Amino acid sequence: MALDPNTLSLTVWGARGSIPAPGPHTLRYGGETTCLEVRAGPHHFLIDCGSGARQCGAALAAEGVTQLDVVFTHTHMDHICGLPFFCSAYDPNVPVSLWAGHISPPEGFKEIVERMMSPPIFPVATSALRNTEFRRFDAGREFTLASGLAIGSVPLNHPGNGCGYRITWAGSTIAVITDHEHGNEAMDDAIAEFVTGADLMIYDAMLLEEEYERYRGWGHSTPQRALALAARAGVATPMMFHHDPARSDDALDTLAADVARQQPGAQVATQGATLHLTRGRLELGPRHAP
Repeated sequence: MALDPNTLSLTVWGARGSIPAPGPHTLRYGGETTCLEVRAGPHHFLIDCGSGARQCGAALAAEGVTQLDVVFTHTHMDHICGLPFFCSAYDPNVPVSLWAGHISPPEGFKEIVERMMSPPIFPVATSALRNTEFRRFDAGREFTLASGLAIGSVPLNHPGNGCGYRITWAGSTIAVITDHEHGNEAMDDAIAEFVTGADLMIYDAMLLEEEYERYRGWGHSTPQRALALAARAGVATPMMFHHDPARSDDALDTLAADVARQQPGAQVATQGATLHLTRGRLELGPRHAP
């Protein structure tokens, strides 16, 4: 589908955290782990390569996409496990740039992926990723993708570090804050400033408020913190993301009704959903199969 060149769009190819969760309890919201596709006029990139990247890659190949950037929030398995199955990364005719800003030298992003894609863990080495380049940036700074689009970044509070992103295009802004645990005042203040005025904010809401104390220190936040941050920062539409793999569709229905009651328009991420922003106005596009 041809989009207005002034449209900023986001498609959810995976919204789960920790581990894929296929089964009858996740049919409506989906069971794939994190993968977001962003389109900003001529620019096209992904955020994370969780298990949802397999279907995403197949769709992009069918579309004939000829260049891709992939930016990673961090390198836990639920965010990179789809990379070995991301077909564009094996296509010698499609230059792919893989970006990470949360890793401190001397270890680099490529070395981390090589550990995953090596026997006996995986039979195909990173040398098979044809025309693919590993790139780094410093979290907290704006950087420019290979496509030419500049995006902002902010450090997140997560074991092993993490990075959030802010994308602005033609008067619309999306902020992505996952995986992040609230409670570090300095980081929370920086994130509030970072997301201020965003039209859409994807936020880590893996834990319910009553579950949080049991998992304090695990690097995740709650729907209540998402709503509080949205109110503080003037975010138009917060979207709950990184669902617990045990969270059923019925439980997410209850969550969706609860957050919408507290902030009209608040969303719960659904695999297959596409959202379009045109000059700040949000519309839901057609949904693809989960």
